[in-house]
Amino acid sequence: MDIEIVGLLILAAAAAGWVDAVVGGGGLLLLPALLVAFPTAPVASVLGTNKLTAVFGTFSAAITYARGLKLDPRVVWPTAGLALAGSGAGAALAGAVSSAALRPVVMVVLLTVLAVVVLRPALGSAARPTLLTPRRIVAAVTVAGVGIAFYDGIIGPGTGTFLIIALTSIIGMDFVTASASAKIVNTATNLGAIAVFAYNGNVMWLLGLCLAAANIVGAQVGAHMALRRGTGFVRVVLVVVVVALVVKLGYDQFG
Repeated sequence: MDIEIVGLLILAAAAAGWVDAVVGGGGLLLLPALLVAFPTAPVASVLGTNKLTAVFGTFSAAITYARGLKLDPRVVWPTAGLALAGSGAGAALAGAVSSAALRPVVMVVLLTVLAVVVLRPALGSAARPTLLTPRRIVAAVTVAGVGIAFYDGIIGPGTGTFLIIALTSIIGMDFVTASASAKIVNTATNLGAIAVFAYNGNVMWLLGLCLAAANIVGAQVGAHMALRRGTGFVRVVLVVVVVALVVKLGYDQFG
């Protein structure tokens, strides 16, 4: 493999770790780099390798966040448990469902998310404890642990972003706490999907583990920046990532 390609993959893995640690969406960077490096590889193998790389960075960011913040176990652990199964189910059905049919729906959801974040400056700026009711907790756990986790297994881009929006909108978390909680859930969704990809022989293990080191470095930088700079920083990065996701999905659908 050319040294230029190796450098591209290392940079992409580190940058993806940073983006994933702050708001999610790192696959926007690493997946295209993997496809360029391995143009003849099965898409499932590229997806599985991306998941393997990402799970290390996401997990390391989750540990950093957990040390700096108090997370709600009533939300995080049930959601992570459901997410493990939900993403595995999505990955198992990935070949049977057309991504082209789902992209327009995802784009509409992302545009709605963008409008809500832009038009509601107070969203995620501070926690809203009055929304943390048992009924809303169940709703958040179900949406994140079943719906979003299934999406991660079957398509994937922007899962962390969707998790943050769900947690801020449904139970009133601030952006930083929501991002921290999303890292734990996203670790579970990655593990569930990896199990299915690995069972089907669709993981390039050596490559994924090597890139994981760069991903961890990027994730640590991102997590510390989010903790230090707060909700305003996370909000700006969130808007940029959502716009990038819409452009990427639009290009895949209509380009």
